[in-house]
Amino acid sequence: MLKTLASKLCTENQPASLQLTTLRQLHSAVTTLADARTTPSSQPTKRLNLCNAVNDALHTVLDADPKACVFGEDVAFGGVFRCTTGLLDKYGQHRVFNTPLSEQGIAGFGIGLAVMGYTAIAEIQFADYIFPAFDQLVNEAAKYRYRSGGMFNCGGLTVRAPYGAVGHGGHYHSQSPEAFFTHVPGLKVVIPSSPAEAKGLLLSAIKDPDPVVFFEPKMMYRTAVEEVPQGWYTIPLGVGRRVAAGHDVTLVGWGQQVLVLEAAARKVAAEEGITCDVLDLRTLMPWDVGLVEESVRRTGRLIVSHEAPLTSGFGAEVVATISRRAFSRLEAPPLRVCGADTPFPLVAEPAYLPGVGRVVEAIRATAHYR
Repeated sequence: MLKTLASKLCTENQPASLQLTTLRQLHSAVTTLADARTTPSSQPTKRLNLCNAVNDALHTVLDADPKACVFGEDVAFGGVFRCTTGLLDKYGQHRVFNTPLSEQGIAGFGIGLAVMGYTAIAEIQFADYIFPAFDQLVNEAAKYRYRSGGMFNCGGLTVRAPYGAVGHGGHYHSQSPEAFFTHVPGLKVVIPSSPAEAKGLLLSAIKDPDPVVFFEPKMMYRTAVEEVPQGWYTIPLGVGRRVAAGHDVTLVGWGQQVLVLEAAARKVAAEEGITCDVLDLRTLMPWDVGLVEESVRRTGRLIVSHEAPLTSGFGAEVVATISRRAFSRLEAPPLRVCGADTPFPLVAEPAYLPGVGRVVEAIRATAHYR
């Protein structure tokens, strides 16, 4: 079964030989690379994992904004991943409360709160279950300002949802649905790649004038640990960051996949002297076109990687845009290293994920393309 699936997981325009990354190796890469990060601020810091950084952001906004409220399935209990631990005890049941098991209802309720001037922070327990809320988010939240001629908006709405692989989730607890929402004018889509990034981006999302879908890479909830600035700070939406500098190949990713790209970049640099410009988009809608274009104009080579299936994934948008804007500077066809066009598997998860081995294979192929 693994061999059959692996044959379908080849990098676009690549042979099907794969170097499968085990979950243990992936967790090791996450922990090692996350620990190597530096704080983005000179503020006092505290060492937190990504889950605790999200919790810290929620405490920060609830302290600062009396109209902020947090709600969703089991959030009063602390949430299935414990990201909302302690909020009910500190802020009370009028600001932190459970909802019925109805994602459509959670989103609709949040829209109503936001329209009435509240800062509504909704939690969908798993991104895999956000689809019942699709109509509310796409046809109501995203279009509220447009269809009212600018008289009303629900920009106070932020919808948090854990997404991506977790090691044992199967096809109902491991999906990456970000591309569905990047096709919706009026919504912003944000995905952090570290604890400090998660807190700063979440605070920006909560105060953004547009509704935001905020996907949190749950694989990193416990494994990614770093110094996180205390108090209020924000990271602007729509602005990516350069994680590692290089001049041979541009690597683009978001969320958990940024750490995979970092690990692959370190490997090819150590073994072959190939240097990679590793970029973290942070925000998929809007995304930092200028950052990626500038990098590709220097390197002439582009690889985009994400856990979601290859076909119609957001990587296709990045490749299409950069191919148009920097076509004359390309030295090789842009590549995508992604999940397969299959449902997310359970026991075959390590084969499905675009791990370090597959990214390294793609880097070598594009670096030596003639």
